[in-house]
Amino acid sequence: MAQEEGPIVSGIAGRYASALFDLAVEAGAVDAVGADLRRLDQMITESADLERLVRNPVFTAGEQLAGITAILDKAGIGGLAANFIKLLAAKRRLFVVRDCIRAFASLTDARNGVVRAEVTVAETLSDKNRDALIAALRGTVGKDVEFSEKVDPAIIGGIVVKLGSRMVDASVRTKLNSLKVAMKEVG
Repeated sequence: MAQEEGPIVSGIAGRYASALFDLAVEAGAVDAVGADLRRLDQMITESADLERLVRNPVFTAGEQLAGITAILDKAGIGGLAANFIKLLAAKRRLFVVRDCIRAFASLTDARNGVVRAEVTVAETLSDKNRDALIAALRGTVGKDVEFSEKVDPAIIGGIVVKLGSRMVDASVRTKLNSLKVAMKEVG
């Protein structure tokens, strides 16, 4: 019997995320905590100043705690998520918050039976092709699949799919590079 592959959450971020996940499950607040964490992650992405506050070791724990508390209050992030983020700041671990957010999302996906895929295409997929891809991915993993679509004209054509720790690169760029290497070996 094949063993079910669970999410890999390790290191300091994994331990913190696992503890938060357990608390969220106990409180019946997994979705609310996940939404708050995603909102904070988006805020960090959009603000270089916030990212500096989170990542820069020059700030003291008190400065980070005061800054992040003000940001959480303004964003309306409270409850378990806010307490968790404040704890990270107080313990001088705020630099791992984004890793914690990703680990929490992995735990949530595993609990909900969802697998995430990252799809890169040369141009936006049509609805028909998107539906066919989702069906093919579901057939491969036997679970619900949610994927993010990234358009990168540099791949020329074809598709690159990252599904968990697996990656399939069927892009024209990769095929051309392989051909180029093969031609060098012949010549």
